[in-house]
Order: sequence, then structure tokens, then C-alpha cells
Amino acid sequence: MAAKENENGVKGFQFRKHVERTRWESFYTAIYNPSTKEFLGRTGKSWGQLLLFYSIFYIILAALFAICMQGLLATLDDREPKWKLERSLIGTNPGLGFRPISNKTEEGSLIWYNHKNDTSKHKWVELIDEFLTPYMQEQNGKNFEICDFNKPANASKVCVVNLKDFLDCSRSKFYGYNSTSPCIFLKLNKIFGWEPKYFTNSTSEMREYSTEFADAVDAEPGSYIWISCQGEKPVDRENVGGFNYFPKQGFASYYFPYTNTQNYLSPLVAVQIVNPTPNLIVSIECRAWAKNIIYQGGDLQREGSVHFEILLD
Repeated sequence: MAAKENENGVKGFQFRKHVERTRWESFYTAIYNPSTKEFLGRTGKSWGQLLLFYSIFYIILAALFAICMQGLLATLDDREPKWKLERSLIGTNPGLGFRPISNKTEEGSLIWYNHKNDTSKHKWVELIDEFLTPYMQEQNGKNFEICDFNKPANASKVCVVNLKDFLDCSRSKFYGYNSTSPCIFLKLNKIFGWEPKYFTNSTSEMREYSTEFADAVDAEPGSYIWISCQGEKPVDRENVGGFNYFPKQGFASYYFPYTNTQNYLSPLVAVQIVNPTPNLIVSIECRAWAKNIIYQGGDLQREGSVHFEILLD
């Protein structure tokens, strides 16, 4: 800004006159200033340079991300996890689960039914039907084969799980819910590569748990992850007539290890609870037995077992 000198030698500065604009003119000028040819405060050249910079920046960023992802995916296998057994978060102690479980959260693990009430019993039958849907599919052909202890499935085959072997716990018998002896189904959680260490004879712990169970283990040839159920407390044991197991009292060894082979179905054990006392909640615990299955009861840190209640109206 040029300074002018007056007669007395005093320099005075001439300030730019403030341009008065309406609000609309100020807004319009902020969007596009025709005097400087700026759009949103930048000239076309400035916007072009900015666009070019960020285009190159994001292209390089995307390329680095793609290289990192490709490197990560190269270390993964579609069929088996990278971290297995002791090195995995799942660990080496499979959980034991049961069905049916009510869809109502407030019912928890209680199985409450009236075998003379169609609505009541069909509720549980439908829940089991839903659980068994994968097992109801045709298991002929594909890579299925009938296995036994002398003929386990090879690496590309899986063993059939035949629902007809469940007898009194089959669909034709309404899984026992049309009687006073309902059935539940037990299944071990799948752990890739885990191989059970079997009890081929009863142990002192088994005999202390139940003489009947220990005798059953000694009488049954073959390698099984054994299953035992009983009333959780003495009062519960007094109010249940016993337990029947189908097809056997354990998970057969030829279903293990799990290696994510296509069409694999986890083995099941159906447990029939014989004549629990009506109008009384009976608490039941079922336990899996193998040398490398850790057992712990209780409600907070339960391992290797399940707990549920039966209430028969």
C-alpha cells in the first residue's frame, strides 16, 4: 500500500475501503470469487495439485494395505487354522453341550414339559428337530461311509451318524417327550486336530462316581469318550429312575480327530432320563470321560460337563 507525503512532510497511508456486501453476496463470494477466480478459497490450479497429491497418497496407501493383506492371507489355510490346540485360544479341553435348550432366556437350562399337552411336548420336539437338521440330510454317497473300530474313515471320508440308532430317543418316538422319560442330546465341541486319550478300563474315580457306570465301561469293547449322567445332588438322584444311552454310552473313537473334512458331523449321544419325579425340579449333570478331558463342576467354571434341570408336570 503506497504512502503519500503532504506539504509538511508527513506521510499518510491510504487504507483500502471496506466493501459492503449483503449476506447473499458474501456467501456467493465464499463459494466462488470472480475477481480471483477462486472456488471455495482455491484456484483451479491449487485444487488440481491437491487432488493429484491425495490421489497418489491413497493409491500408495491402498497398495501397501493390499500387500500386507496378501502377505497375511499367504500364511493362512482354508481348511485348517494356523494356531491349533495348545497354541490356540480354544485350547485342548473340549466343552460338552446339550440340546434341547429353550429359546426363552429366562428358562435357562430348564426342560419343563407336560407329556399329555401337545403344545408343551411339541415345543421341545421342534427344538430337537432344528438341532438335528444337518443329521437328517441324506448321508449316502458323497464322502460318507459307515465306520466301526476296525474301519475308521480315511482322510477324505467322514463317518455316518445314523439317527435310527437312537431307538427310544428317535424322532418316531418324539424323542421321549410323549412319555415321562424325555431325551437330551450331548455333543462335544469340535477342536481341530484334538485326539482323545481313552479309558479302556474303569478307574477308581469311575467306580467311586458310580459302580454301575464303571461296570458298563469294563463291559463295552472299543474306545470311547465315555458319558455318564446322574442327579447333581443326593436328593436329585433319589428322584430319577436312571439313564439310558443311545447308540452307546460314549462317543466312538473313529469320529476323531476332527480335521474339517467336508460333510463332517459330530457324533451324538442321546440320553434318556427315566421317569423323573413329577412336579419337582430335578438337577442333572452329565460328564465326559477321557484322560485328556479336564472335569470341573460348578456353575462358574464348569469344564467337561453340562448341567440342566428337568421338570415334568
